[in-house]
Amino acid sequence: MAIDFRTFNSIINPILSAKYPVLIRGRHGIGKSELVYQTASNLGLPVVERRASQMTEGDLLGLPKVENGVTKWLAPEWLHRACQEAVVLFLDEVDRATMEVRQGIFELCDSRKIAGQVLHPDTLIFAAVNGGQHGAQYQVGEMDPAELDRYTVFDVEPTVEDWLDWSQGKVATYLWDFINNNHGHLEHKDEFEPNKKYPSRRSWVRLDKALSNVGDVAKFPPTMLHHLSAGFIGMEAATAFVDFVKCYKFQVSVEDILDQGKHDLLKNFDNNQHLALIQKMKEQKVFDEKMSDTRLQNLADYFVSLPSEIAMTIWTNIGQAKVADNITGFHGATTSGGAKVNLHIVKLMNGK
Repeated sequence: MAIDFRTFNSIINPILSAKYPVLIRGRHGIGKSELVYQTASNLGLPVVERRASQMTEGDLLGLPKVENGVTKWLAPEWLHRACQEAVVLFLDEVDRATMEVRQGIFELCDSRKIAGQVLHPDTLIFAAVNGGQHGAQYQVGEMDPAELDRYTVFDVEPTVEDWLDWSQGKVATYLWDFINNNHGHLEHKDEFEPNKKYPSRRSWVRLDKALSNVGDVAKFPPTMLHHLSAGFIGMEAATAFVDFVKCYKFQVSVEDILDQGKHDLLKNFDNNQHLALIQKMKEQKVFDEKMSDTRLQNLADYFVSLPSEIAMTIWTNIGQAKVADNITGFHGATTSGGAKVNLHIVKLMNGK
């Protein structure tokens, strides 16, 4: 049974404490590599990554040398580092590797050593494959029971919420809003037609990076935007995305709330939409510049209307920006309904 990323994160530590190798299986582009890097970051360890599919026996074992009539091996750089210091050793695409390389990885996972080189006691091994329940869709080699027995195996199937949580603040707000409102376009889960381009979690991130270089996307010619997007996410998703972007300027803006006080526009907002609006404020550097009295007043009205966990993100952003006038002005503000912001903050911090 597949698990989502939140479940993976909640159960992985006991396995890592025992230094057991971990194999992550799942479809392409779902964030397996990112999951490994995030885990390493949480542990404070660097990642040493190798694509097993591109390795030869020499890449795995190193070069032989004769010393006092005995053949020994000069370890390749990645293996030397994993033996000398604590790292997360990430072997990607293991099921696309040659049998000779896989046999070497088998030994490394089984005994934590290879060709006379012993892994550092705190080095952790992760591997990732596209096999498992999705293997029939990929040109990969099967892993036999003895090989799988060397790993703790997790089939992962992240939720849309996993991606939304991870990507918020990392991709443009309009793209995040599109996925938040169109879950089905995040990725393709059905059978793949040959030579047809489909969206994936990875391709959306790559599209976001490309679009960050075109300036105001709302002013980018729709036809060109469609062609560019389709190269990353396929025709169907690109059509829906371009239609969304063309209408995006008519959605609730920062100016609607902070300059014009149009709080009625927010009556049907859910928590994710509120977070996206606050992220827009952050992207537009609202908290980094001194706010007018009007903006402070409207922000205070918005603040007291929010659920506690959402409201506190506003106060956190104001504090992190360290603009003294904004901190004192907002803390001392009174809403149009007569509520004191400072008292409301105290209630939120006390869990009321």
